[in-house]
Amino acid sequence: MRKIGISIVVILLALLVFKGKLEGFFFKQENIGRVLTVDNSDAIVQGISKIGSQYLNVEILTGEHKGKTLEVRNLLSGSMEYDEFYKEKDKILMVVTDDNGELKGKALSLLRIEKIGGLAFIFVSLLIVYARKVGVQSLLSFIGSVAIIWEYLIPALKKGENVFMITIFTLILLSALIIFLVAGFTKKGTSAFLGTMSGLFVTAALTFLFGDTFRIDGMNQPLAQSVVFSSAMSINILDIFYSAIVIGASGAAMDIAMDMTATIQELKYHNPEISRKDLIKSGFNVGRSVIGTMTTTLLLAYSGGFLTLLILFLERDTTILQILNMKLVVSEIIKIIIGSIGLVVVAPITTYIASFIYSMENKK
Repeated sequence: MRKIGISIVVILLALLVFKGKLEGFFFKQENIGRVLTVDNSDAIVQGISKIGSQYLNVEILTGEHKGKTLEVRNLLSGSMEYDEFYKEKDKILMVVTDDNGELKGKALSLLRIEKIGGLAFIFVSLLIVYARKVGVQSLLSFIGSVAIIWEYLIPALKKGENVFMITIFTLILLSALIIFLVAGFTKKGTSAFLGTMSGLFVTAALTFLFGDTFRIDGMNQPLAQSVVFSSAMSINILDIFYSAIVIGASGAAMDIAMDMTATIQELKYHNPEISRKDLIKSGFNVGRSVIGTMTTTLLLAYSGGFLTLLILFLERDTTILQILNMKLVVSEIIKIIIGSIGLVVVAPITTYIASFIYSMENKK
């Protein structure tokens, strides 16, 4: 009954968050169009980048102007990170405005939401087929997490006040939502939650105590400068960086805590007479193996987004000493080390907590 109650709360939360927004964002502000013809006569190719303009003849597929065609100019700045280069039959996301009876359009991007939806459908199907009830509960926790992050955390960070404390509070709320929705208010859920909290507070303390010693300003984050300028300098981007460290480590800590709790639960289930000492010993053995791979997983997760930077270092014969002292690299190293310390702490603490909770029945 408690799981059902939590599920209902999550669904209602998601409905409140997204009520009216689907219509506002997907059906009123943007339209979908299909590119009929493309004129690239004003597009200049320089190496792999393109500058100039494309002239598109686009058929509007959605909205009140559905079925109409109009000419759209697609500006090319030469910045491959942001430019979109369209071809015939491409579906695009666009904005259509009516200027005194004259339709004007602006291409925003290639329409990719359909392919995203296809991948998401495969993921959800596999998750439900394998995990069944737990899979559905995890999806509900995902929806609730998105709602909390988008509707509470991001607006709170935007205000720029008490950023770090708001992040900690939000992560506590998210951890409770995810763990108790998946595991319920059981010994398993309680042990996993307390273990996750240990990792969260250790990570937060290390970030708070040692973050300033590296003299990192947080401007290494994507679009950090644009965020600072758009907020009229009201946002402390360093606090945002510290929050990113804790958020990145909290998910892995939750995984470790749940792994260790599930291990203790299975040991106790198959051997009800096992002592607390043996539970701890077995949990430590499992924890060492899990930590051994999880730390490397963090390294791969963080470095995977910087492969082009690593290639650039190699091309320029940058020394290891120079690389390890660069602000951009040091920021990622801080995330990896602090996150790894949090993981190393979570495994034994969760083992002790779960062993104690699952041994209480025997003592009684």
